[in-house]
Amino acid sequence: MSISNNSFAAIATIFSLLLFSRMQCHAQLSSTFYDRTCPNALNTIRSSVRQAVSAERRMAASLIRLHFHDCFVQGCDASILLDETPTIVSEKTALPNLGSARGYGIIEDAKRELEKTCPGVVSCADILAVAARDASTLVGGPSWTVKLGRRDSTTASHTLAETDLPGPFDPLDRIISGFANKGLSTRDMVALSGAHSIGQAQCFLFRDRIYSNGTDIDAGFASTRRRQCPQEDQNGNLAPLDLVTPNQLDNNYYKNLIERKGLLQSDQVLLSGGSTDSIVSEYSNSPRTFASDFAAAMIKMGDISPLTGQNGIIRTVCGSIN
Repeated sequence: MSISNNSFAAIATIFSLLLFSRMQCHAQLSSTFYDRTCPNALNTIRSSVRQAVSAERRMAASLIRLHFHDCFVQGCDASILLDETPTIVSEKTALPNLGSARGYGIIEDAKRELEKTCPGVVSCADILAVAARDASTLVGGPSWTVKLGRRDSTTASHTLAETDLPGPFDPLDRIISGFANKGLSTRDMVALSGAHSIGQAQCFLFRDRIYSNGTDIDAGFASTRRRQCPQEDQNGNLAPLDLVTPNQLDNNYYKNLIERKGLLQSDQVLLSGGSTDSIVSEYSNSPRTFASDFAAAMIKMGDISPLTGQNGIIRTVCGSIN
């Protein structure tokens, strides 16, 4: 079968346009995106985050989690920040976020300051990404170069927030597949789980684990955790995810797993005779490898389906559509 030169030319043109379009989309995220339009943007965000974390170290974990919960639902588009309206069912009320997602006010504070000097320029999605990086560095974690240029969504998805975010009781295969669905590898997942080196969890999320008398939990650790988490009531009592260095983003999380002291079931399954055991062991022995991989995975997560170019908007207030 013969194909004319014109057909070859048409196919080549279409391929080139598709390739250019794909490259252009990725090229629109750049660490220098605001250098001319809002040169003090990063300092402004950092100031808001520093003030918040100085007042409460736990807020660092909350800001990292907020970026994560944003990116896993519709991509990194600040949809998690939208409040409930007659036309929007907010992600804030989805089970993984209800009563546990925090830091909305910190993002709004940074946005309010940015609007004073650069109105309508910096997106809420980018503020979330930068705030997560700054939160990490403020509690001893790694830093990374944040790519910028995301735009904000005009929609939220309560439904996807219920289905796409990993849960504290998920088995390993479900966690791996959930991250894979977002373009993140198993190694990325184990590295990002290290964010549980900081922050706290509510009693009802780990009660079954500490009363299970299972072989995958250290008896002394379980006993200690039971003091603040009775078998009934007091569901909201908090416990640090890492008892040893609860306010430091480090590799101690992985050392805890090796000692069977992971607080959540979804933490301990990373060391349960499966494909992630070797990664946990590697990170427990090498803080440098963990820090490097965590930073790389955060950058990769920040690339999940951003709105760029003419897509989306720049919200004036992060909780509402202009």
